[in-house]
Amino acid sequence: MAVSGARAMNEMPGTGLADLGIVELAGLVAAGTVKAEEVTQACLARIANREPEVCAWAHLDADYALAQARALDAHRASGRPLGPLHGVPIGIKDIIDVRGLPCERGTVLDQGRRPGDDAAVVARLRAAGAVILGKTVTTELAVYAPGKTRNPHDPARTPGGSSSGSAAAVAAGMVPGALGTQTNGSVIRPASFCGVYGFKPSHDLVSRRGVLTESPVFDSLGTMARSIEDAALLADVIAGYDPADPWMRTTGSPKLHETATTEPPVRPTLAFVRTPVWDRTDEDTRAGFAELCDALGDSIDEVALPEPFDRAIELHRTVMNADIARHFARYYDTGHDRLSARLREIIEDGRGVLAVDYILAKEWIDILNAALDQIFDRYDAIVTPAAPGEAPGLASTGDPAFCTIWTYCQVPAVTVPLMVGDDGLPIGVQLVGRRGQDGRLLRTARWLVGELATHA
Repeated sequence: MAVSGARAMNEMPGTGLADLGIVELAGLVAAGTVKAEEVTQACLARIANREPEVCAWAHLDADYALAQARALDAHRASGRPLGPLHGVPIGIKDIIDVRGLPCERGTVLDQGRRPGDDAAVVARLRAAGAVILGKTVTTELAVYAPGKTRNPHDPARTPGGSSSGSAAAVAAGMVPGALGTQTNGSVIRPASFCGVYGFKPSHDLVSRRGVLTESPVFDSLGTMARSIEDAALLADVIAGYDPADPWMRTTGSPKLHETATTEPPVRPTLAFVRTPVWDRTDEDTRAGFAELCDALGDSIDEVALPEPFDRAIELHRTVMNADIARHFARYYDTGHDRLSARLREIIEDGRGVLAVDYILAKEWIDILNAALDQIFDRYDAIVTPAAPGEAPGLASTGDPAFCTIWTYCQVPAVTVPLMVGDDGLPIGVQLVGRRGQDGRLLRTARWLVGELATHA
């Protein structure tokens, strides 16, 4: 296994429009070099070629997508201003409402559901000129039971979950970017397994209105793309205050893309954190991080988390399971026998959580963030695995444990496809930043990609 060879995992074959990134496609459409309809047709052609093997899409309507693209081309021809994603197709995870498309959330209990309104993030995408290409596969109610999607690099392996279709669609070149969600490890893990960039913002940065609620304490909207710049631009579009989401604070524009694409004022220093679940890593992951630390030299130090972090996974489970029991009560009460055994177990466990334990588990979020702040006072970002190693087989969506602490702390995280395992499959390197400093995290991640390229 090697860090230096990992960048090749992220290079898509071919030179067609479907292989270009978000920033480049938006520039070409804005300049009139290509039309939105041409870009959309290129993505649909790639889907026709790869979808039988990958199975990334829950709902896809070519006429619906092309009608949007033609309307956007007419808009441009009129001379009116263009949005930052004008003519760029985007995939939407199938727990996010899109007006006019089914949103069945990976369960037969929502079969035939068609929302009448767009989720807040979809409305922002439309305002930015994006083409809503279709709905990507999710696991059952965005929890653990696998969907139909396969890993584009090896169909016998999982793409991860629960944002399985979004990660696989981007990795297979079907769409330049897609939205996912994360309540535990559902953006970072599939991005790692599929070899794409996955960004989970700080908890209060993106509105959850119109998105299936699992745990409002942890639910986050994230982006998947084939570069840091693309993931940042897509996140910039969907970020912003929404008074209908009570978990958000009034803030100005985060300017993620602008910050991510600037050079750091000083050379970043990183903290390598093994986390309490380091013993779950594969041998090639351990070897890869040893090589990564050697390559970065004085720019990285190993830092141990204090003892209270050993409880973070348990604390996260307490809150998440109780919240799932609350928000999925109607599924359990009316369709108990149509739920997977794993989801029934989670709901039943959540129904047994004591109020005092739930409250205490939430209070520890700020306590652990105070400890993280001491690390971020010295280091620009934490570096840690995104997953134990390469994608496992199809029986599960993989272990989310390397994401759990950071989701629990509501901090931003991004995974970068920097490693290749012994079987030739991607392994992501996760970077974690201070809560609310998402742009700085993305800038540091972009620096890391460039820095390691010089060692290739």
